[in-house]
Amino acid sequence: MSEKQTALRAEHAALGATMTSFAGWHMPLHYGSQLAEHRAVREAAGLFDLSHMGTVWVDGPGAGAFLDHAVVGSISTLEVGRAKYTLLCTPEGGIVDDLIVYRVGEDRFLTVPNAANTSAVLAELFLRVKGFDVRIGAATQETALLAVQGPRAVEIVTALAAEPVDDLRYYSSRWSTLVGQRVLLARTGYTGEDGVEILVPGEHAVALWHALLDAGADAGLVPAGLAARDSLRLEAALPLYGNELGRDVDPFTVGLGGIVGLRRKTADFVGRTALERIRAAHEAGEPGRRVLVGLAGQGRRAARQGAPVVLGEEEVGVVTSGLPSPTLGHPIALAVVDPAAAEVGTALDVDVRGRREPFAVVERPFYRRP
Repeated sequence: MSEKQTALRAEHAALGATMTSFAGWHMPLHYGSQLAEHRAVREAAGLFDLSHMGTVWVDGPGAGAFLDHAVVGSISTLEVGRAKYTLLCTPEGGIVDDLIVYRVGEDRFLTVPNAANTSAVLAELFLRVKGFDVRIGAATQETALLAVQGPRAVEIVTALAAEPVDDLRYYSSRWSTLVGQRVLLARTGYTGEDGVEILVPGEHAVALWHALLDAGADAGLVPAGLAARDSLRLEAALPLYGNELGRDVDPFTVGLGGIVGLRRKTADFVGRTALERIRAAHEAGEPGRRVLVGLAGQGRRAARQGAPVVLGEEEVGVVTSGLPSPTLGHPIALAVVDPAAAEVGTALDVDVRGRREPFAVVERPFYRRP
């Protein structure tokens, strides 16, 4: 089956992007130097094509109640214009996907799943919709999603907007007009920096892409690909589906128990019974439970996904993500480890291709923007 293309495929080719296959999409990995793109986002701004991410609309008088049932967080209590990071879990407590839900109207919600999971999320939503007065619509192919991330992102988007952008709160969204086109602006992101994500009809994506690059030229804006996106999100210790998250992973293992709405005593969301049991097992310290930690390398060799984590002569965990940090100048990693090895300051080793490399447990995130 051929890979899906975003509306910006010709723009990526014109910029000489190195392309890669990702979740069934043909996507830009980098346009030249991944390191330069990473640094641009930390110091000025980067422009990302995120049109491979899912666009799923949930509409109708029962939309809020339906999403309360389908995901683990309270969605019906969101104010119009606000957004929430949440999880879609299996009845057994595993993670189908992590996603952001935006309330864009009283009875209208936008959910943005990961590209690899859009079909799975849609299937689960349709399975859970019985008895609710809602309509579920997939619009990924017709929609483009652009993201401007970095300390000058809001300034750049404001230059094109019909109204101010800097008053848009974090995890909020609103309809606006950029270069004459109605768009949804959201102050969310996945890089650890300030930024704006822009949802726009696909046929207007090219014009908006060029307008953003022109508006940001003097501010240091550069196009950035998936490679920089991954190194940026890891410095911010943000989880990635397929690395930290999966159907065989529960929210409490990866530090996301706080977004599971178990305090809502009347909420009957999918997976609640299993998640109550899993939380109790974690709190009781049952054998086999692990927790997510951040690791900082003491040497130069980076740990990669799947590498064993060792304390003394005992294997106590496994790396879920790892790479050399461009900002910090040393290797960083996320790993799930036994609770006894999770205290900040604990010295551990990671088996990197047969050689033990020294790491230490550190606080997350690895990087916080000034």
